Amino acid sequence: MSFAQGDRAALINTVDSILNSQVNNDKIPGAVVEIKQGDSVVMLKAFGYAQKYDYHHRLLAKPPVMTTGTMFDIASLTKMVGTTTSIMLLVDRGLVHVDDPVSKYIPAFGSPDKAAITIRNLLTHTAGLYEWYPMYYRAHNKAQTFKLIGELPLAFPVGAGRHYSDLGFTVLGEIIEKVSGMPLDQFEQQNIFKPLGMSHTMYNPLTKGKPYKIAATDPGNPFEHRMVYDPSMGYQFKEIRHDAWNGWRHYVLHGQVDDGNAWYAEHGVAGAAGLFSTAEDIQKLVDMLVHHGKVGSKQFISEQTIQTFLTKDKYLNGLGWMMDPLNPVIKGGPEGSFGHTGFTGTSIAVVPSKKLSVILLINRENMGLIDGKAYYNVSPVREEIFQAALKYSR
Repeated sequence: MSFAQGDRAALINTVDSILNSQVNNDKIPGAVVEIKQGDSVVMLKAFGYAQKYDYHHRLLAKPPVMTTGTMFDIASLTKMVGTTTSIMLLVDRGLVHVDDPVSKYIPAFGSPDKAAITIRNLLTHTAGLYEWYPMYYRAHNKAQTFKLIGELPLAFPVGAGRHYSDLGFTVLGEIIEKVSGMPLDQFEQQNIFKPLGMSHTMYNPLTKGKPYKIAATDPGNPFEHRMVYDPSMGYQFKEIRHDAWNGWRHYVLHGQVDDGNAWYAEHGVAGAAGLFSTAEDIQKLVDMLVHHGKVGSKQFISEQTIQTFLTKDKYLNGLGWMMDPLNPVIKGGPEGSFGHTGFTGTSIAVVPSKKLSVILLINRENMGLIDGKAYYNVSPVREEIFQAALKYSR
């Protein structure tokens, strides 16, 4: 499968028009897109700037230009690139089973309300955990974070519905550490990123001693601040006193993970967020999945394990991966399409039947909140580019 020459040109022109319009109309600072089909990179291009505004939303005198090698805070793509892939590997090695009770690895989950929770529940967001909780008000390191999640009550009945939860993937990170005997970042580096040649994928890039090009994100954490303080957001907890903690950042985030729980409570390394990566690095992981777990002639993950993770549940999603055809990132894609999004503006969309993938990285948060409420919605941009890739692919 490949793009005909005319279709390739039409797709490139369409994507150029979409993203140039977004940048030129000051909707987003910049973006990097990689579209690939089979073994052919159809498009790999950068647009706009890695940072456009300072903390006070003043235009930079010399905004750094975006490049295809710019690293992004990939936010919840961490759940797929790092955590889900790690669980895949542990399942493949027979060290973990997706229907194991979480209490097998974490005793706190043996309590009556949590005893029925399985690893599958965590991967499918059906464990009943809070969708979000400002853990940094009550936890200041990884151990305290893990303990706190074990003590929190459930918000929903186990298995009764899909409620997207960062806490569930934080627990998966704890399981990876318990089973492997290694810190999460070290396990992923040794078992995923290094073997796949993902040399620009890591947590806490500013600590690595290299001058990486990194896209800026938030002017602090204004949206999370609103989640804590604004009752209309629906995240009020009686035990959270606003005056109990005030460690908010008051500068543009650049190389520090945007997610508050990952940064304030887990020092940049979490199962739910924290990874920085590039489009080309993410593509290497996607290529492995598209090729049924193979990297060259080597079977990196068994085809059976990949099929297990990419089989829809009753909520139309896989294990970790989103597969619901109504999700904008893969809307209208053929059966078996999968993908995921990241809050900072990142996304992956894959169509295995066409061996087609679209990786789109946007640093939308550097624009700040619109009217002090929310960030610019890039879902229509994701959908438009995915639809163009579908339209012009054979």
